[in-house]
Amino acid sequence: MSTHQDKALLFRSLHVPGRPLLLPNAWDAASARVAEDAGATAIATTSAGVAWSLGSPDGELLGREAALALVARVVAAVDAPVSADVESGFGDDPEGVAATVRGVIEAGAVGVNVEDAHRGGPAPLRTVADQAARLAAARAAADESGISLFLNARIDVHLGGSGDLGETLERAVAYVEAGADGVFVPGLLDLAAIATVVGKVQAPVNVLAGPGAPDVAALAGAGVARVSLGSAVAQAAYAVARRATAELLGAGTYGSVADALDYGELNALLARP
Repeated sequence: MSTHQDKALLFRSLHVPGRPLLLPNAWDAASARVAEDAGATAIATTSAGVAWSLGSPDGELLGREAALALVARVVAAVDAPVSADVESGFGDDPEGVAATVRGVIEAGAVGVNVEDAHRGGPAPLRTVADQAARLAAARAAADESGISLFLNARIDVHLGGSGDLGETLERAVAYVEAGADGVFVPGLLDLAAIATVVGKVQAPVNVLAGPGAPDVAALAGAGVARVSLGSAVAQAAYAVARRATAELLGAGTYGSVADALDYGELNALLARP
């Protein structure tokens, strides 16, 4: 059986520019098992999907304890390495982020995403210096554990910030210097801009994919090392739930659930020894 550190080293090795890690995002144990059974070599949690499944809006409103408990359940459900999305770290200061990272490692995960969005703050993004300090604390906490945790620094410039590529590059360089192992730039879809980031940042680059995004082959050609789906799979699952309900209440038919996973198959996936 692989040790925690074995999984950490494996996860790290899967980040290859031009041959990206394809990372589905799970929100509970069952979705993680389904993804692993479909062939995923690693699993990531989605903070939005996790929050929704536990009855909370996304946006660091769920809280550290509930988020880490879910990470532990996902880790226990799969053999593949797991990376945890902890939003901006569930901490008001660097030590709070470090405490969250220690909890991620205790839960058995081998990777973590920490974003620079400032939920409820005076600005949509934390300052570069503030976020660099938070990432440095996360790096120190991981290093103290002896687990080679992959620290992925999410840059929200193209989601909630200016959308300026220069700012993205400034943040990416600073975050890597602070100890990040990779950078994640959701919302950046232009292949030339992605290639620029890849060329200027000395770390694996993660892109958020979904409808309208370049396909995996194109992203690989731009040098991307990791492609993830974020909350899209969870959103699609909830869309099925709504369509099925509307069909039942409206037409009184059941076509929306015609392609459901077989009950026995799904049940067997969760029947781990």
